Amino acid sequence: MRQKLKTRSSAAKRYRKTRTGKVVRRMAYKGHILEKKSAKRKRNLRTKALVFKGELRAIRLMLPNK
Repeated sequence: MRQKLKTRSSAAKRYRKTRTGKVVRRMAYKGHILEKKSAKRKRNLRTKALVFKGELRAIRLMLPNK
């Protein structure tokens, strides 16, 4: 009998799958030191981004049941 595939919980917190199977992430550089960054820059960092094609396979392995 094979073991169950477990979801990597750290990846589950960072990535979401879309209905079409793409993987979405949040932008970097918005965690701290925000006073010096312009409002425009912070606003643009609010949007979501798709994961780069080269990293997609590894992330899909981390999220087998999502």
